[in-house]
Amino acid sequence: MTTRVAVIGVGMMGREHARVFAELPDVELVAVCDSYLENARAVGHKYGAPAYQDYMEMLQKEIPDAVTIAVPTALHKEVTIRTLKTGTHVLVEKPIAPSLDEAREMIDRAHELNRVLMVGQVVRFNPALQLLKEKLKAGQLGRVFQIFCRRAEPFPARVRDVGVVVDLAPHDVDIMRFLLDQEPKRVYAETEQRLHTEHEDLIFGLLRFPEGVTGALEINWLTPTRIHEVLVLGERGLFRVDNQTQDLYFYENADAIMKGSTSRKTIKTVSEGEMVRYALQRNEPLKVELQEFLRAVRGDVPAQVTGEDGLAALRLALALVESGITHQVIEV
Repeated sequence: MTTRVAVIGVGMMGREHARVFAELPDVELVAVCDSYLENARAVGHKYGAPAYQDYMEMLQKEIPDAVTIAVPTALHKEVTIRTLKTGTHVLVEKPIAPSLDEAREMIDRAHELNRVLMVGQVVRFNPALQLLKEKLKAGQLGRVFQIFCRRAEPFPARVRDVGVVVDLAPHDVDIMRFLLDQEPKRVYAETEQRLHTEHEDLIFGLLRFPEGVTGALEINWLTPTRIHEVLVLGERGLFRVDNQTQDLYFYENADAIMKGSTSRKTIKTVSEGEMVRYALQRNEPLKVELQEFLRAVRGDVPAQVTGEDGLAALRLALALVESGITHQVIEV
């Protein structure tokens, strides 16, 4: 059965959604829409789909089963709820909304209408992170001590309505929640405003999770190259993910494993052991994300990143912003 899909908002991310939808089997890209009609026409022409300027006209004429919403964050609630009301399933790009109240309203309406509302946390679908999740779940690291996320990249001309925390931190706090299966208890952040005209563009943040796990994140869009990495430290060693190359490494604590045995012993010191770079099947995370969205639309699986996940990531991002302004620890 072919699933009819459309994209509302064909800026940088929306164009990529349209491309992937056009490539997927058993999927028909029936329309694209953008407030700048020329953008919509260019993308529609490239992928053989009609172009619209009015998304409600598009929804009424084309009747898609599912849509991606990639409009500015300030418009997420309005566009999402109006789309859900037409009976269409929605994947909305992160952050889910500019405020917690708006996010809750979107989630409530999706539940009332029995529609899928998935949030575009695309980094979660990186195969290296997926494999790391399996390794942690299997207990390969033993007790987890710390998780650290670093994300640095050039300033994006596309962003003007939010700062670096609301724009990018939802990725990293979602990674932490995904890998640890825990919610942090409190956060603290230091932020700086260097280039952005209204909002912060650099953050160092700390998160405290249950069971003594500490989280740290470093995010900026002031760096003339891209650095996206995740480090998870535990009693048996250190995992490192390079999100750019989709590589997963494990640096073993030799003192955590008895020589010639897989048995654990009491850890008294730390010393360098073997380093492993895992072989894994690389893929395009956005393609995997959209495939999972469509599986949820067809009723095969639950949505992997729910509206509630998007709400939790937004709550943490906003708490980090508040902490950066007030210089206070924020209980979450």
